[in-house]
Amino acid sequence: MADHPAYPVGLRLDGRRVVVVGGGQVAQRRLPALIAAGADIVLISPSATPSVEAMAASAEIRWEKRPYQDGDLADTWYALIASTDTEANNAASAEAERTRTWCVRSDDAEAATAWTPATGRSEGVTVAVLTGRDPRRSAAVRDAVVEGLRDGTLTAPHHRTRTPGVALVGGGPGDPDLITVRGRRLLAEADVVIADRLGPRDLLDELPPHVEVIDAAKIPYGRYMAQEAINNALIDHAKQGKAVVRLKGGDPFVFGRGMEEAIALEAEGIAYTVVPGISSSISVPGAAGIPVTHRGVAHEFTVVSGHVAPDDDRSLVDWPSLAKLQGTLVILMGVDKIGAIAQTLITHGKSADTPVALVQEGTTAAQRRVDATLATVAETAKSQDVRPPAVIVIGPVVNVGPAHTEPHPHA
Repeated sequence: MADHPAYPVGLRLDGRRVVVVGGGQVAQRRLPALIAAGADIVLISPSATPSVEAMAASAEIRWEKRPYQDGDLADTWYALIASTDTEANNAASAEAERTRTWCVRSDDAEAATAWTPATGRSEGVTVAVLTGRDPRRSAAVRDAVVEGLRDGTLTAPHHRTRTPGVALVGGGPGDPDLITVRGRRLLAEADVVIADRLGPRDLLDELPPHVEVIDAAKIPYGRYMAQEAINNALIDHAKQGKAVVRLKGGDPFVFGRGMEEAIALEAEGIAYTVVPGISSSISVPGAAGIPVTHRGVAHEFTVVSGHVAPDDDRSLVDWPSLAKLQGTLVILMGVDKIGAIAQTLITHGKSADTPVALVQEGTTAAQRRVDATLATVAETAKSQDVRPPAVIVIGPVVNVGPAHTEPHPHA
């Protein structure tokens, strides 16, 4: 029998009795999947790990605090034997054989009538891998397949009618590895990608040749505003029945005008989904060795758009109040206005010696960090030729860790 491969099957355990013998680490790892399957789980064990106890306390499983007894597998569909008592394991395994209950044994795979595959899930797909007596290889194959499905490198087209629509995807701060797995998968499934200049450009090279890539900055807009033209492009392609990805840098709703696009799509009755991204306001300082909060130094951080100068009538920022805060101030899109911003903060009470860091092209191979103070930042930014995109961090957290000017290590 050992020469025959195991027959793979998916058990539908919803509402069916499953018995687990032993409440240790093996049970702790296996129980969540059984709970997710809707099984009626009975745990038989004198003791259990704290995590397993919590499952019992929340009524996800029923726990009988005693050793295994003959007859415990009556009316059971599936059994997991994972106690440290070999004699009890043998007895439970013998009962499973008599009652024709499929049984997994954690201590003796050869004595079991079923094996647990290495299992992973991605977007409704369950991947289960069996390699006989090599569980590490099973796990490695499982991980490779699931990762490929998640990041889009392994394509598995849907063979049902696909609902067209738009995904507003945050691409993260620049390093292509920092997009979410869901965002990367949606990119791989897209028919059209409308991309911002600050989106992770390297990901566009990985797209299949049939995908139409549109540079948002180059959409002709004639009598329309640029944003309105982008909205219209999203609507037009979606109405053609295409799967559209709007790829943005950072997060769609952090100075990304994502809600404007969502409102336009909603008005046209077009389905859309929002995929959050890692905002540069936190990730870029982190990549440069700056924590936006730190115990005993900063208990809050504030993110501000600097694209409008403090003395501009269009500004919605309360700069005098910001000057009084003790925490960290993170400014996006403010390189060309940093002189006016620094002077305004000083005028309203912020110390001229407050540390400032400018991190240009954060998380990419071109990342660099330039340090200054509020008093010197305007001249420093000019003399060091700091250019957008750059994130500006103001506050004592700038001096918490070592200064880093080298590229992001994963770029």
